[in-house]
Amino acid sequence: MFLTITTTGTAERPATDLGFLLHKHPDKAQRFSTSYGTAHVLYPEATAERCTAALLLEVDPVALVRRGRGKGRGGAPDSALAQYVNDRPYAASSLLAVALSAVFSSALRGQCKARPELPEQALPLRIEVPALPARGGAALVERLFAPLGWAVTAEPVALDEGFPRWGESRYVRLVLEGELRLADALRHLYVLLPVLDDAKHYWVAPDEVDKLLRSGEGWLERHPEQRLITNRYLARRWSLTRSALERLELARLAEADDTEAEEIDNAVDNAIGEPAAESLEEDDEAGSEQRPVPLAVRRREAILDALRGAGAARVLDLGCGQGQLLGALLKEARFTEIVGVDVSMRALNEAARRLRLDRPGPDRPGLDTGTVERQSSARLKLTQGALTYTDSRLAGYDAAVLSEVIEHVDPPRLPALEHAVFGAARPKAVVVTTPNVEYNVRWETLPAGRMRHGDHRFEWTREEFRAWAEQVAERHGYAVEFRPVGPEDPEVGPPTQLALFRLAAEGGGDGTDSRSGDRTAITTKEAAA
Repeated sequence: MFLTITTTGTAERPATDLGFLLHKHPDKAQRFSTSYGTAHVLYPEATAERCTAALLLEVDPVALVRRGRGKGRGGAPDSALAQYVNDRPYAASSLLAVALSAVFSSALRGQCKARPELPEQALPLRIEVPALPARGGAALVERLFAPLGWAVTAEPVALDEGFPRWGESRYVRLVLEGELRLADALRHLYVLLPVLDDAKHYWVAPDEVDKLLRSGEGWLERHPEQRLITNRYLARRWSLTRSALERLELARLAEADDTEAEEIDNAVDNAIGEPAAESLEEDDEAGSEQRPVPLAVRRREAILDALRGAGAARVLDLGCGQGQLLGALLKEARFTEIVGVDVSMRALNEAARRLRLDRPGPDRPGLDTGTVERQSSARLKLTQGALTYTDSRLAGYDAAVLSEVIEHVDPPRLPALEHAVFGAARPKAVVVTTPNVEYNVRWETLPAGRMRHGDHRFEWTREEFRAWAEQVAERHGYAVEFRPVGPEDPEVGPPTQLALFRLAAEGGGDGTDSRSGDRTAITTKEAAA
């Protein structure tokens, strides 16, 4: 196997800097032992104007056979049919990718101790691979490399130039040209060479997911052929492919939100919005205690009541978490289409488990293993998404629910959430619930000054929530009404506050003003009057 990397330079920026980046001196020819043969690094040319580094991998076919047999365990399908007569010593494959990683490990990581500024500089690069297996042809080579900034030349190799009627082989001569960082170029090759070969020479274990994500960081999460790349790189192992796709989507969302993936994927926790003792007890007329009713149950009942009153059939649960509200929606046939959206894949997986979406049945066709969406019949779909970004999939629904969600959003990001929900998705009705911070003094287990949940960015008073909701309604053409959730304390109000928004054209509807308790619709204009 043979591969060359060429760059050009000037007297001020000599091309021989390539030697520093590769950690291989241009005046030396070096050799390295690998599991399947010997790798040689040499420089056919090395001047200030032009420098070429060549990697030659001599594969030992006997070692290849002895170390494993069959696809994914030591050889490609070709090897299984003809162990000692095959293309593995000559055509670029996962063998060459592993040699790249072993011989140019520092360059792959973007490290250069002698010249630490060099790895961040983009270089004019030309990479040539004389024989590259391309299962999918030259068109697939173009689809894989062109989105990464490469000018791609993929010339099909004839089966036999003396017999043109035999047609083309599955090999191409590859030339890549572009101005990129060397580390990025090597990572592209490390991932895409075995993808094009579509046959790894070793057993694909779970740690291959980490290798893929490390080498794909910064480009794979946005690649249009992400699914094909992931599937082939992981030898079509369904469980590994799904895990990688979920983590790639999480990385994409984290990058878009300018935060860490671990911070986004923290939504799986038990109580949302209240201290551990969130049951609210009421006395009957005789003064005896009734069985306590959890506030979470009352909240779901209030949301369902609001959705019924709005006549909603197609409902979005935005920030669905582990799916408690989704389960309640599924129990009522009036809700014909239900979509749960959450940024945390762990939360969606837990929701799928709770709702038994992973158990195929007559009305549950099972999971769509090729996507991050999970479906149960035609009524329920779970999908990953960030609520602070517009999503065309969420447009056109009867109602959307933001149950105990807004308080988990940093205040500077609230306008983005507002635009995504009220401006872009624009459902006919929106139900928003959030804690009433005034009620916190009634929680005996909650220390003074503490919020109800460690992830809350804020908790609003009734006046603050009302002001925000009325401004949102005025900006986007909604009428808004307010309802208490839970028993209303005469001094501090209810533990949870609910706002029901309706598009003005749809009419106001009845509601409860959380301050007065009157059953009246409060629109923005009326409040101003």
